[in-house]
Amino acid sequence: MNVAVYSGSFNPLHKGHLAIIRFLTEKAGFDIVYLVVTPQNPFKLKHSLPAGQDRFDAAVAAISRYPDLKVKLLDIELKMTPPQYTIRTLDALRAQEPENDFTLVIGADNLAGFAGWRFHERILLEYGVVVFPRKGYHRGHARARLLRENPAYRICLLKAPLVTISSTEIRHGLAEGRDMSGWMI
Repeated sequence: MNVAVYSGSFNPLHKGHLAIIRFLTEKAGFDIVYLVVTPQNPFKLKHSLPAGQDRFDAAVAAISRYPDLKVKLLDIELKMTPPQYTIRTLDALRAQEPENDFTLVIGADNLAGFAGWRFHERILLEYGVVVFPRKGYHRGHARARLLRENPAYRICLLKAPLVTISSTEIRHGLAEGRDMSGWMI
């Protein structure tokens, strides 16, 4: 099975995430998306992030409203000893399901700094990445820089619509008392 591994804090899960999941299974050729709720991004400062289990439970509730989605929610990183590096997650999934092919899903913002990820070389050679556009980030330049490092890296730039909302914007809107329900799932 061709599996897209889409990891994040999903704080909160929103319609942009839903659009990405649908694109991956309906247009990009993936059989299923494994949505991995992560407890803490190692590149981000610890802040008032709700507990990982709370975000996972919220994601389960949100996704349950879309029974047609080809998605499986995973709490694998919530059970790992910190730090939860992506390579460890991918390796654990491959060990559990050696018959599947796993590809990491990232945004253009993550591709720009991908060389700083733990064992980024292995991720790009053994698993590969599919990259969604993000406002303000030029994926082509980031891809070219990485391919100069190793032309065998597997980096696919998806021709997908730009998602125009982020979890950060939703959280800010809620903090300001704005109705953000139109973006929530």
